[in-house]
Amino acid sequence: MAREKSIYTCSECGGTSAKWLGKCPSCAAWNTLLEGVAEAPQKNRFQSLAKSAPVATLAEIEATEVDRTPTGVDELDRVLGGGIVVGGVVLIGGDPGIGKSTLLLQALDALSQQLPTLYVTGEESGAQVALRSRRLGLNASRVRVQAEIQLEKILATLDVERPAVAVIDSIQTVYSDQLSSAPGSVAQVRECAAHLTRWAKASGCAVVLVGHVTKDGSLAGPRVLEHIVDTVLYFEGDTHSSFRLVRAIKNRFGAVNEIGVFAMTDKGLKGVTNPSAIFLSTHGEPVPGSCVLVTLEGTRPMLVEVQALVDSGGPSPRRLSVGLDRDRLAMMLAVLHRHAGIACMDQDVFVNAVGGVRISEPAADLAVMLAIQSSLRGKPLPRGFIAFGEVGLAGEVRPAPRGQERLKEAAKLGFSIAIVPKANARKRAIEGLTIHAVERIEEAIALARGL
Repeated sequence: MAREKSIYTCSECGGTSAKWLGKCPSCAAWNTLLEGVAEAPQKNRFQSLAKSAPVATLAEIEATEVDRTPTGVDELDRVLGGGIVVGGVVLIGGDPGIGKSTLLLQALDALSQQLPTLYVTGEESGAQVALRSRRLGLNASRVRVQAEIQLEKILATLDVERPAVAVIDSIQTVYSDQLSSAPGSVAQVRECAAHLTRWAKASGCAVVLVGHVTKDGSLAGPRVLEHIVDTVLYFEGDTHSSFRLVRAIKNRFGAVNEIGVFAMTDKGLKGVTNPSAIFLSTHGEPVPGSCVLVTLEGTRPMLVEVQALVDSGGPSPRRLSVGLDRDRLAMMLAVLHRHAGIACMDQDVFVNAVGGVRISEPAADLAVMLAIQSSLRGKPLPRGFIAFGEVGLAGEVRPAPRGQERLKEAAKLGFSIAIVPKANARKRAIEGLTIHAVERIEEAIALARGL
């Protein structure tokens, strides 16, 4: 028998190479080429593609808002932008056991009260899904269930059932007979997702794909998968904690970086209406190294406690951050030294965002710096204190977007003192909140020491 020809496919971009290379020739990523069986060219492979539409002038095309169907889970609707979109394809990823299947089963049960739904499971049997629904208290659920991993059979079932919403759990278990590679390979994941996406667009059914993640937390499979779908959601949070975050990384029908906060209970995931309470301190008295930040997650202002610990280090001091960018922490320490006279070159510096939340916006700079100087001096910031603002390399404090909403949220939760960039200071006073506007980091440090 002739030996099957091998081909190497990049797990990042889906590019191919006839031989193994350390660096992908398409996207320049290192160590991403995986060996697989080369697929023979097939005739009429793309017969299922829709016919070409006539060309039209952009101004003549009627633009209407997309119709949304609420899922019945408010926090999930917030992340999706208001609900499920007809013909939309959603990809949701997360660590094993974090709650992806639980959340989708709850959403499908609520949708099944008004729409036909289908849950396709490739990792569990129908009895296991039914057992989970009993544990969640969904005893009279009308969700239709199919345990299948072959793409052609799944598409045939979708044509017969004609659901309004379908969940494929998970896309890595699905395989097509047209390809000889194993389920979960780059080719299988890419082709199965593309077929399901084309079917969703042609039929108007909303499809939700569940994806596995790699060790670094990104979705497994080719990155082209994220470009195929309309919405990409990530489940975040520690499996040892009862709280979960669902974050929108891509959304063609809503805002990106929107988050939904859930609490895991014995009856499934419950939405948290006031997430700031999770990420705030429970200290009886103010402690050194703690500062509250008003961050913006999508359209929602949220209060998060940032903690810093400065301790005497050895000849090679450590800089460690959890929930914040480590490179940005090194930059902030350099700015503190150069412009505020606070030297930490012989100190270990640890920074943590409480509650497992990840803060990516630069408006956290000011709060982190004030927490570091508080820990270094051993003096806590006053009770009811908040801060936000970006700090540049020249020591200037730059404004944060939507600063007025941040201040209103802080005042609503009872905070009384704020240090903010001068451009974010309100002309009208907010009742109960004293606002100190600063232009430079040395002004902010001096103000914090005098409070």
